Amino acid sequence: MFAVEYTRQASRMLASMPRNVRAVVEGKIAAVCADPHGRHSNATRLQGRPGFRLRVGDWRVIYRVIDERVTVLIVKIGSRGQVY
Repeated sequence: MFAVEYTRQASRMLASMPRNVRAVVEGKIAAVCADPHGRHSNATRLQGRPGFRLRVGDWRVIYRVIDERVTVLIVKIGSRGQVY
């Protein structure tokens, strides 16, 4: 299982979310960390830049898989309009 790291911006957004939404987002992130190179529903590779996008309802999670450090780096979390 890969470790999870958050950027400052992502951790602030996660902390400001309602508790029930935060729990769902954290659950989806944990599922990705269990097998980051596997197929996940609602996860796609980004076009034109490195990383992946995970769709969780109306929220988007932008993340990168860093194999050398066995880490999933959560770059950004936000609503669809804020992330892109």
